[in-house]
Amino acid sequence: MKPAAFDYARPESRREVLALLAEGGADARILAGGQSLMAMLNMRLAQPRLLIDIGGLQELQHVREEGGHVAVGAAVRQAELLRWPALREKLPLLAQALPHVGHFQTRNRGTVCGSIAHADPSAELPLCLATLGGEVVLESVRGRRVLPAAEFFQGTLLTARRDDELLVEVRFPVADPRCRYGFTEIAMRHGDFALVALAAVVQGDEARIGVGGVADRPVVARIELRGDLPEQLNALAWSLGAEDDQHASAAYRRQMVRELGRRLLEEVRQ
Repeated sequence: MKPAAFDYARPESRREVLALLAEGGADARILAGGQSLMAMLNMRLAQPRLLIDIGGLQELQHVREEGGHVAVGAAVRQAELLRWPALREKLPLLAQALPHVGHFQTRNRGTVCGSIAHADPSAELPLCLATLGGEVVLESVRGRRVLPAAEFFQGTLLTARRDDELLVEVRFPVADPRCRYGFTEIAMRHGDFALVALAAVVQGDEARIGVGGVADRPVVARIELRGDLPEQLNALAWSLGAEDDQHASAAYRRQMVRELGRRLLEEVRQ
């Protein structure tokens, strides 16, 4: 299929982007990498009247450490973050997860913030942001606000971003040297969206584990490693409200949460 007709704008500044969003409202959409949006346009699942291309804005192409977090601008591509020299030291969870995001070709176009804004519950980057307790920075002509990931993700492809807001950057907390980090997922093929994905942060006898691909958004839970691990993972698996679909049954997804979760936590702890 072909997309419905739309106007195209390529602003030269963030201020111009915000003005266009204020004018266009719900009829305007942001184009960064386009790896999710273009498919939706072609299938006419999205029919905006205005497409605002931010891919060339230098002021949104930053990756920098500041105030205990790494800020990633809205125009930074996934491949660029993967090549960031300090990634493995500062964001070890993302260093493990990013190779699972799409394919080499799509990572060269898709942006980090674009994946966060799209909010697919099976996507790796929203899961990492939620598990790490990261933040999202939203800006409009009315001002700027910062939301924790737990408030930003509200359901399948649903976020707290308002129609006139631009997701300016996402902030991932810098790795705590006292913690260990791990990521795993199972998919039909490498590069496909995960059937189940898990991310873990372990400190001492306590773990924070995030689950993607099961509920309508990333879910993060605390696990006591000195307690009954199978029982805790089983309770987590049942709490996610898994449903059957064309890719996997609810029972299969629950079993993957139990089994992959156990393996991941044992591996990270060791």
